[in-house]
Amino acid sequence: MKNIKDRFPIFKSHPDLIYLDNAATTQRVDKVDDLLDEFNRKDNATIHRGVYELSAKATARYEQVRSKVAGFLGSDNPNTIAFTKGTTESINVVAHSFIKKRLRAGDNIVVTVMEHHANFVPWQALCKEMGCELRVASLTPEGSIDTLAFERLVDKKTKMVAITHISNVLGTINPIEQLIETAHAQGAPVLVDAAQGAALYDLDVTKLNYDFLAFSAHKLFGPFGVGILYVNPEYMGDMQPYTLGGGIIQSVSANEVTFQSYPFNLDAGTPNVSGVLGLGAAIDFLNELNRAECISHTHELANRCVVELARVKGIRILGGTQMQRSGIVSFALENIHPHDVSSYLNGDGIAVRAGLHCAQPLHYFMKEPSTIRISFSIYNADNEIDILIDSIKSLKKFWEQ
Repeated sequence: MKNIKDRFPIFKSHPDLIYLDNAATTQRVDKVDDLLDEFNRKDNATIHRGVYELSAKATARYEQVRSKVAGFLGSDNPNTIAFTKGTTESINVVAHSFIKKRLRAGDNIVVTVMEHHANFVPWQALCKEMGCELRVASLTPEGSIDTLAFERLVDKKTKMVAITHISNVLGTINPIEQLIETAHAQGAPVLVDAAQGAALYDLDVTKLNYDFLAFSAHKLFGPFGVGILYVNPEYMGDMQPYTLGGGIIQSVSANEVTFQSYPFNLDAGTPNVSGVLGLGAAIDFLNELNRAECISHTHELANRCVVELARVKGIRILGGTQMQRSGIVSFALENIHPHDVSSYLNGDGIAVRAGLHCAQPLHYFMKEPSTIRISFSIYNADNEIDILIDSIKSLKKFWEQ
């Protein structure tokens, strides 16, 4: 862990940067930048339709990443993996290409109050359009899903359960296995938003029997603009095209069109070939790591951060100080707006996120108008917490003058 920071070029350009906004995006590892540069300079070509050497080579590398992602998730079937623009698009694909045609008035979809807007708003809008009910599972005071209340929400009319693996505000690691069992007992498929957990946590699809799973490359040390959607083989045949155009066609005439099957029916237009290859390089990097050690490292940083923040008068920590969390800690500072906190910390070279973090329902539930979020990753270090706390104390002193 001591040498891992050297693998991230941004810290060579900004040697004094204390980057604590990893829940928004992680920094890019060197081998991703190297691959993107090499492909763009030497191997640039689109895929699937060209028979010349550059195109054939790009197609082979692109499809190798599909297999690599499947293996990363414990699947031996590369065709369970579709490439998208990111977690948000993956969720919208499931909403409109799979579940919409199954909905009838009176049905319901279950989410939790801790969901990112990307896993809340699409379901809310779909329920309004189709005359269905959006059921929102509440939390315990410690920031965990109230599993008994959750069980009461899921019934035979539930057509989808959409849940986050890890809260992007609280850092709560949800009991995904238990929640999936609850949903499946009622015959409801489950979509898991794994954006916050895919980098370090085991998401083996054979162990947990996900129906749908989504994550983004830029949150696991890869490039922007690419993500994945895993679909359980049980539902692959039900996936319809999301965007229409070239690249997904079997045949088309003036009156008829037939499409390729999933995952190729989601590849309309020219895909983000370089981004997908960059995702593959990021997974290669992750496979080099001892991910259990990395999880332990981020948990230790978050736990120590909570302890040190709790010693500062006027700080409220969302979820309290005793909850089990990932590398994410959110708090509010009495009488100082989070944007002012973030701006002040920026002056000391500390990057944190301030605001609602695309999770307004959670903030309303917690009765917090907005918060400051600290999120750790593998390249953060213990001494950065000391610098953070000193900066917050300096801000309080300045504000109280």
